[in-house]
Amino acid sequence: MSGEKKPPIWKSFGYAFEGIFTCIRKERNMKIHCVMTLLVILAGFIFHISATEWCICLTLFGLVMALELVNTAVEAVVDLVTSECRPLAKIAKDTAAGAVLIAAIMAAIAGLIIFLPKGIALFLG
Repeated sequence: MSGEKKPPIWKSFGYAFEGIFTCIRKERNMKIHCVMTLLVILAGFIFHISATEWCICLTLFGLVMALELVNTAVEAVVDLVTSECRPLAKIAKDTAAGAVLIAAIMAAIAGLIIFLPKGIALFLG
């Protein structure tokens, strides 16, 4: 263990928020996740979803965005280590992106399960 002193907790939070905002500014997919999050929140208020449905939505927002942050970190580290097209670098980048894709697809399916019946009821209602 190194003798480095850890930064105060407020600085650690500052670094974390800096990472989040950097990802939002620089990554197209994170911008898409943010827009979708806002649309789902709006739909949640319009359709008066239950507390359980809100918890599901919030958990899925967090999961997808957290994985996007990890994916961005993996891509940055791989790019830092090599600029060549190397098989292991490709595996690292592709599997990290795949994790985000799986979470986003599952979130979209859960969203359809929550919102589609409410939309149909409103349309037919």
